Amino acid sequence: MMNMQNLMKQAQKMQKQMEKSQADLASKTFVGRSSQDLVSVSVMGDKKVIGIQFKEMIVDPDDIETLEAMTIQALNDAMSQIDEETKKTLGAFAGKLPF
Repeated sequence: MMNMQNLMKQAQKMQKQMEKSQADLASKTFVGRSSQDLVSVSVMGDKKVIGIQFKEMIVDPDDIETLEAMTIQALNDAMSQIDEETKKTLGAFAGKLPF
């Protein structure tokens, strides 16, 4: 059986590793795209949107609904990428818990 001091050291080490992984994830940029790459969004790993790009051909003042739908599609794509990366990166810590 592990003594309490070793358990605390191990928990502190894991906490530092998890904080570093979270910081690394937050600093990554994810690019979500709509169909045909007509709209793309850049989102940081902490889910802050830092850019939205539109291809000229999609900008039609008479069809704002399509532009809105493609923007939502691109944002959702980027958020899904962040969620996947979070599961991959931080989910690894769940299996390492000493208790």
